Amino acid sequence: MNVVDKLAEAFKDFPGIGPRQAKRFVYYLLSRNNGYLDNLSKMLAELKREIKNCPSCFRFYPSDSAKSPLCLVCRSATRDKQSLLIVSRDVDLEVIEKSHSYNGYYFVLGGTVPILEKEPEKKIRINELEAHVRTRASEGLKEIIIATSVNPEGENTADFIIKFLSHLVKELNLKISCLGRGLSTGTELEYSDSDTIKNALKNRA
Repeated sequence: MNVVDKLAEAFKDFPGIGPRQAKRFVYYLLSRNNGYLDNLSKMLAELKREIKNCPSCFRFYPSDSAKSPLCLVCRSATRDKQSLLIVSRDVDLEVIEKSHSYNGYYFVLGGTVPILEKEPEKKIRINELEAHVRTRASEGLKEIIIATSVNPEGENTADFIIKFLSHLVKELNLKISCLGRGLSTGTELEYSDSDTIKNALKNRA
């Protein structure tokens, strides 16, 4: 396998990218000048060096001068400690933050649970979520909001979380809800506008 094929294989790992698109990416890079490639290589190196993974909510965030390893949201004392919103990916978290309709804390699952998946616990951070809920509950958590996309995988993920956390919700006397009306069936959360997010949060059930 030559370097073109190797790079195409790497691009195929990107979400939604097939073999043809992967090859197009490679040949596009080959068509650019050395300065473009050097700059791209530099940015990729900076991405790994400057973006950190929060050990609490597991979101990726730009590192800052603060000594705390936590992201700005997790170390904020002004957020609503009574609510925890669960999202599949970082892009979903960003969409909700930009809507300015939620002021609690977050947890990023890192993926979704496919239909008929035999080992769902390996697809998302479900054990980390359980530990996180216990920690947040000791700090005043009252409600868990599941904000997965309104499509088969998103709904399957939500169902799995609800079942997995059922004992914990009962033990800690927590409320668990999902985003309500506002999101159309088949909608990816990352493509929803601010008004849609606000309505979905307002009408959660």
